[in-house]
Amino acid sequence: MPYYPVFLDIKGKRCLVAGGGRVAERKVLSLLDAGAGVTVISPNLTKRLSSYKEKGFIRHLKRNYRKGDLKGAFLAISATDSEYINAKIAGEADNLNIPINVVDKPALCSFIVPSMVRRGPLLIAISTSGVSPALARSIRLELEKLYGKEFEKYLKKLFEIREKGLKKLPPGQRRKLFKRLGSGDIIRAVREGKAPPAVSD
Repeated sequence: MPYYPVFLDIKGKRCLVAGGGRVAERKVLSLLDAGAGVTVISPNLTKRLSSYKEKGFIRHLKRNYRKGDLKGAFLAISATDSEYINAKIAGEADNLNIPINVVDKPALCSFIVPSMVRRGPLLIAISTSGVSPALARSIRLELEKLYGKEFEKYLKKLFEIREKGLKKLPPGQRRKLFKRLGSGDIIRAVREGKAPPAVSD
């Protein structure tokens, strides 16, 4: 199935996760990383999710999913051990036009979660459209080596340069500078640990 790739701004949005196991935990962590307000519905939680609940990072409903729980959600992820509950949540999400991901069940999903490499502002998403999550993971591991933490540092510096450039430089000079700062030569320099001249100035 062909998918339309998109990056969603979910900061402050209410996102619901059904399930409290390790898979659900991973989904919750990725939602929190994106700034979402997360509600977890599950009779039980992993130790980490329990800790997050105690710290107020997530809201927890200590029970199984009930009809109507999806109302007001921006998106939902179902990661329960029950195929019946997963299908029930998927059906309700479809009726309410709420994007839904059911873990390991592409046929029930309106969106799938790609394998991701995150380096600060840099976010690289990899998907095989559900054909082989294992291959997507292998590609992610390769990309993690190619784009290390040095790119996070570079992008933070680049953000500062961009902000100054937008204020001080005329459009023609800005385009030339930004193009140079995003060039293949810069990528190689960052990867080799060399400070690009335009950044060190």
